[in-house]
This record gives sequence, C-alpha cells and structure tokens, in this order.
Amino acid sequence: MTDAVQTVEQVARNSYGRLVAYLAARSRDLAAAEDALGDAFLAALDQWPRDGVPQKPEAWLLTAARRRMIDATRRSATADAALPSLESAALDAQRTADTVRDFPDERLGLLFYCAHPAIDEAARTPLMLQTVLGLDAARIAGAFLVAPAAMSQRLVRAKTKIRVAGVPFEIPSARELPERVDAVMGAIYAAYGTAWDDAFGTDAKRRGLADEAIWLARVLTDTMPENAEAHGLLALMLFCEARRAARRSPSGAFVPLDQQDVSLWSAPMITEAERALRTASALAAPGRFQIEAAIQSVHAQRLFGAPVQWDAVAMFYGSLVAIAPTIGAYVGMAAALGEARGPDVGLTVLDGLHETDIADYQPYWAVRGHLLAGAGRGAEARVAYTRAIDLSDDVAVRDFLLAQAASVL
Repeated sequence: MTDAVQTVEQVARNSYGRLVAYLAARSRDLAAAEDALGDAFLAALDQWPRDGVPQKPEAWLLTAARRRMIDATRRSATADAALPSLESAALDAQRTADTVRDFPDERLGLLFYCAHPAIDEAARTPLMLQTVLGLDAARIAGAFLVAPAAMSQRLVRAKTKIRVAGVPFEIPSARELPERVDAVMGAIYAAYGTAWDDAFGTDAKRRGLADEAIWLARVLTDTMPENAEAHGLLALMLFCEARRAARRSPSGAFVPLDQQDVSLWSAPMITEAERALRTASALAAPGRFQIEAAIQSVHAQRLFGAPVQWDAVAMFYGSLVAIAPTIGAYVGMAAALGEARGPDVGLTVLDGLHETDIADYQPYWAVRGHLLAGAGRGAEARVAYTRAIDLSDDVAVRDFLLAQAASVL
C-alpha cells in the first residue's frame, strides 16, 4: 500500500503541472481542469493501493480526470455548448495518453495564462506556483514573506475571479507575451528559490523543482530569444545550481560560498551560465536577473583559480540596488563592501536600513554578526548572531552560526 501511495505522491510532484496544463489547454477551463485532476488523484489514492499501480499512471489519471470533467459538464447549465468541445478534447488527450510516452509539456503556456491582466497582479506569481508548479499555499507564503492564511486568501480570490469573470483559458499571442513575462520569470525564480532552500533534496514536495525551473527558463529563452532578462534568469539559476553539491559537507554541515570546494562545482553548468549571460549582455537591455547572474559569475571565477573580486561584487550590488532596492540587495551590498573596504563600510549600509524591514530578515542578522565580529565588536556580534540563529529554520545553518558566535572574541 505504501508503494502505491508513494507513487501517487511522486506522480503528483512530477506531473501535476503538466497534466493541468494539458487538460486546461484543451478544455479551455483551468478551474475545471484542476477540479477534475484533484478528483482523479483522490481516486488514485483509493484504487491504486487496492488494485495496483497502473502501467501508465499519467494516462490513468488523465482518463479519470476526463470522465470527471465530462460528468461535471453534463450536470452544468452550459452542457450543450461546452460538451462537444470537451469530449473532443478528452478524446485527443486519451489518444495522447495511449500513444505518446511523454505528454506535451505546456506549462509555460499555463504560466503566461496565469499572468492574465484580469487577475490581480499580486496573485499572478503565487497562482503560477500553485497551479503549474504544485507548491502549497504555506510554502508560497514563505517565498513571499507573508502569512500562510493571507496567501491562501489571495489564491482563493484569484481563482474566484477566474470563475466569476469567466477569464478564458487562452495562450497569449506573441504580441501579449512581453507584458506578462515579468510575472512568469518571477514565478520561475521563486520556484527555484524554494528548491534552493532544500539543500539536501530530502523534501519530496520540492524534489526536482530546481530542474523544472531551469527547464522552464530554457523554454522561455527559446520562446522569447530577444528577452535579455530571460537569458539572465537562466544564467543566474545555472550559476547557483552548479554549486549545489558543494553547499554541504559530507557530514551535512553548512559550507559558506567562499569556503566551498570548487572541485565540486559543475564546470559544464557554469560554462552554460556564462554563455547565457553573454547572450543577455549582447541584447543591451540590463535588468535585475542579469546583474544577479553577473554577481554569481564573479564568484564562479574561483573555479578557474581567480580570487573573488569583491570590488566588482560590490559594484554589481550597487547597480542592483539602483533598479531593484530590495532588502536582500542591500544586505548583499553590505556584505560585499565589508569584504572589499572593511566591515565598518558594510555596517554603514546595514545601519541605514529600516527596523521594520530587517526585524525578521535572517540574512541581515547573519551578515551583521559577521561584520561586527570583523570590526572587533564582539558583544554586539554575539547579539546579532543570536538573532540570526533564532530566525534560522535550517539546522545546518543554525549550527554554523552557533559556531561563528562561539568563535567571537
């Protein structure tokens, strides 16, 4: 029974977004596709442990979802108008399930749909993360630094809007893509960030999410090759992913970037990242993702024996703050300035941030502790480290910070 349930969970993780996109693209009804697929997964949880896992789990789910969509449509007031096209779509889906090994992946189209202008702008990226990438509201809330209940309400309102306003499922034309692409890139990067937090890859719900985000970015660069930020986003995620194996020691201890064993970095991935960044630069349209990728590129030069050029890192962070003045960008700039020009310079940047912005922002307190320790202000450094430790969810990071705090003189 356990194996069958695990298979359901694995299929849900690997295929939910692809199946929803496939059904919605053909039925032109996102809500109905989600409802039908949800029912199909519930049926799988009931039947697979008893009857065995089908040979083609995705095809089984698609068939079950198809039946539920048709039954629901027959019961609705719009059955006469909708049923023929839905049955045609269902037959098309069934043929694909029977004859094609892998379903066409139409998740990028669904991402662009979720960026429809009729949907509240603040809900677009969370909607993409839930609908296309299968993240739950609590995890999305963590990515956006809001309360889970507030995020759940935002998602419910967005889906209600889609139902009530009758926002049709239509893949936007090429002319409409530029006005929606920022939200799509935001969702892809947020998905990658969620996967990045799972350093060991032990969370089944996040397993494979980094690969999905990178895949979507590659498809996006193929779809919009003229968009410099799409190439920048791809470069940024590749630089980060190239270092995944070096982020923890064999014993599971956290390893900070400047102490990582570069032999564990993926050279092919860094080469691809550099190529994507050059493509972006040639398009002469700088943006946030390209600058963040450039910062990662400076760090990546360690792979080729070069020391980190902290002045360059600080300069790029200055550019990032100019166009995207997030708290993370300011803290990154403070850390880089601390390395390039001394801890007091970095602390000046941190001291300029507003209390309400940094109260619960763990990286701020970790960087502050590091800079205070470097400046010889031991007592204050321990206070900052303690704050960072209290805000850390990752046990390995907590242990690292505890060691740092204990080493302060």
